[in-house]
Amino acid sequence: MLKKLCQAAAFVGAFAAFTANANLIEVDVELQLLTDVSGSVNDTEYNLQRNGYIAAFRNTDIINTILAGTHGSIAVQYIEWSSSDRQRTQIDWFLIDSVQSANAFADLIAGIVRPFTGATAIGSAINYGASLFDTNNFTAAKQVMDVSGDGTQNSGANTAAARDAALAAGVDTINGITIGDARNLPQYYQDNVIGGQNAFHMHADTFASFTTGIEAKLKREIKDANQIPEPSSIALIGLAVLGLFGNSRKRKLG
Repeated sequence: MLKKLCQAAAFVGAFAAFTANANLIEVDVELQLLTDVSGSVNDTEYNLQRNGYIAAFRNTDIINTILAGTHGSIAVQYIEWSSSDRQRTQIDWFLIDSVQSANAFADLIAGIVRPFTGATAIGSAINYGASLFDTNNFTAAKQVMDVSGDGTQNSGANTAAARDAALAAGVDTINGITIGDARNLPQYYQDNVIGGQNAFHMHADTFASFTTGIEAKLKREIKDANQIPEPSSIALIGLAVLGLFGNSRKRKLG
């Protein structure tokens, strides 16, 4: 009798998890933009970096890539970071599923005011961002963190350890884009920042050339997300019956 009760409880819990996930908005990728605003980024460079993101989300090729996906939509979150205790979600999870919503997201970036400067705590930024996927209102085949920066870690949590923890927690991919001529910066990102499925790194020689790099990077990330087939509803129900759904990669319980 006890065994049957335990099995019934497991089924109910798994079915509840399935139902909670069914209420989430399906998108092709949950994309988190983690932007370096540390002291090495002066105001001119900050504006060039921000303008790069604005131009990217107004770019016709990127918008068409989003709309051509399985669901024709993505969810994006924009975070700025510097020291170990300085991270701010400037734009929370935002649905882009049309030309109008892409431009609205770009408008929100244009209205951002720089929150702070400080040291370069890449690991702390990753730790901060990794905790924000499972509590949003979206579900996707792929969760991607996109880290941009112009320097190596000089503060906060260990970068490689934070990367590994984020991947272990369910983030699928961490990509990077480096900016400028800091010594060994691209290699540092290769060794300590990027990781997961199809992870890659790009480099922009200057902040002025950041726009071209971020546009190419975003386009690739969105395309990569659509190369992973999503399981059918029948398969998901099967997992729920087996009591496995609650432990699947996407751990969102409402």
